[in-house]
Amino acid sequence: MSARFEGRKMRAAVMRVPGELLVVEEVEIAEPGPGEVLVRMVASGVCHSDLHALKGEWEMGLPLILGHEGSGVVEAIGEGVKRVAVGDRVVLNWTAGCGSCFYCLIGQPHLCEHLLETTHQNVMFDGTTRLRRDGEPIYSFLGVASFGEYAVVPESGAVAIGDGIALDLASVVGCAVATGFGAASKTVRVPVGASVAIVGLGGIGLAILQGCVAQSAGSVIAIDVHDDKLTLAKDLGATHLINARADDPIAGVHDLTGGRGVDFAFEAIGLKATIEQVLAMLGRRGTAVLVGMPPEGTLFEADPLTMTAFEQRIVGSNYGSTNAAVDFPRLAELAERGHIDLASMVTRRIKLDQINDAFAAMERGEGIRTVITYD
Repeated sequence: MSARFEGRKMRAAVMRVPGELLVVEEVEIAEPGPGEVLVRMVASGVCHSDLHALKGEWEMGLPLILGHEGSGVVEAIGEGVKRVAVGDRVVLNWTAGCGSCFYCLIGQPHLCEHLLETTHQNVMFDGTTRLRRDGEPIYSFLGVASFGEYAVVPESGAVAIGDGIALDLASVVGCAVATGFGAASKTVRVPVGASVAIVGLGGIGLAILQGCVAQSAGSVIAIDVHDDKLTLAKDLGATHLINARADDPIAGVHDLTGGRGVDFAFEAIGLKATIEQVLAMLGRRGTAVLVGMPPEGTLFEADPLTMTAFEQRIVGSNYGSTNAAVDFPRLAELAERGHIDLASMVTRRIKLDQINDAFAAMERGEGIRTVITYD
């Protein structure tokens, strides 16, 4: 075994078989190499993308440590690291760009040309992993693996933030808030007064809602099947609520807009049925924004004649078009100033050993975000 894997052990929740419970085990983590950062985890959100991987809906190398929405404190840095220093409070970024490809150079590192070889293969820039158990390599989900007490990430995968917000709340900035708030404020830049509908009020949906409110949208129609989430959406600025279990959401949206449909309809779940619903909610020149991540191979139907006649658009939003190095500190500052309500999004805090309970609650639709806190 390489000397880099000696001397540091940690507890982590390991996925070995799709669909089976995670097992909390002791694993080994390498010290950071050149251009890498070792982060002592303070908190990790539990995201629906982790559930997709756990259920085998996305093809993954195994064994695998899940988790990609995290925050912590820099414990060690490798040679050449300049963006962060030991002791910095950081939010982890699962779209760690290379910094030199075309998209990184034009300020869109979330579209880095190398992510298909790194993040989406759950490995580091050199194609290997920094995790082991008894000599067996373990993959790190989206290059982060925040369901462990430590994480080694590329330098661009750890973004320093100020001291203004607690790190357990800051963890959700790294996925839910960046993805949702960014979809509204960066991907499509909702204009002042625009009408919007948001289907799915989990962490990402509520972040979309807050992004739309921050953009001074007009009518903000929040749609879900859980009354507690709808109530929270109202508190966060939704102007209208639709319980899709009780009422037809498409008819409801058209009724609330004088039959016109909305200017923007956001899908925050990742299901064929709800994607097709947001298309049917659009008005003339309306834009459907696909934010939720579906299982691999999901296809949906759209009527091209309607889209052409009414000049409608479908836009994909990846990570809210986030440039993490710039946007994470800004989002943290907005939260500190009260423009983003993080506390309302974190509805449960657990320890690592309760991770399987968190996934069970997610499948039941309970709460918004569960956050693992580490000692």
